Amino acid sequence: MSKIFLHSSRIFIGIVFLLAGINGYFVIFELEPFIATSPEAMALFEFKYLLIVEKTIEVICGILLLTNQFIPLAIAILAPIVANIFLLHLFLDPSLLLLAILLVISLGYMMYCYRDNFMRILERKVSLSDN
Repeated sequence: MSKIFLHSSRIFIGIVFLLAGINGYFVIFELEPFIATSPEAMALFEFKYLLIVEKTIEVICGILLLTNQFIPLAIAILAPIVANIFLLHLFLDPSLLLLAILLVISLGYMMYCYRDNFMRILERKVSLSDN
């Protein structure tokens, strides 16, 4: 059962970020986005280069999650983005708060499942490998 939830979470987050990233490129190229964008979120991207970087990262991580490649890397990159999405919808735009909560739960579960991959960065003293 836990493997089903893990794969469901991976696919859910992958689809959300792939679609959000592609939708962001519609905004960048001044086309009509196929998913409504939050005016509060777009106000945070005053400079277009930030939107380009953010949406590129979302597309790349979405593809990584959907192809089941470099999952811990994608989780580490998406964690601050998901936190920002959650806080934005919690305080500024509650219209997509349910989606933000689902992203936090799904990513949190994935972080828990892949926790062994992140434990090394929490070591206080590390030894260098001989390689």
